[in-house]
Amino acid sequence: MKSLPLLILPLLLLAGAASASLRCDKGIISEGDRTSEVISKCGPPDNKSFVGYSSGGDRPVEEWVYSRSGGMIYFLRFEGGRLTHIDSKRGN
Repeated sequence: MKSLPLLILPLLLLAGAASASLRCDKGIISEGDRTSEVISKCGPPDNKSFVGYSSGGDRPVEEWVYSRSGGMIYFLRFEGGRLTHIDSKRGN
């Protein structure tokens, strides 16, 4: 029984390293995709905001918002034109 936590630990580490993805009408987007790929698969965002610059100060950071049927809202973060993070929440 003591070896069980040792077996679970690598699985937890792999799960944390997995990148997020989002299914859109014309395909699936994933972290690392370019802004043009996201627009071609998901269409234009409902809202787009300039957040600032990356910690190095050399890449612009934007947040795009997509509202989907069923009340889900998706927040996409781009750094230097690449998708770096996908977050979601249930709308009100």
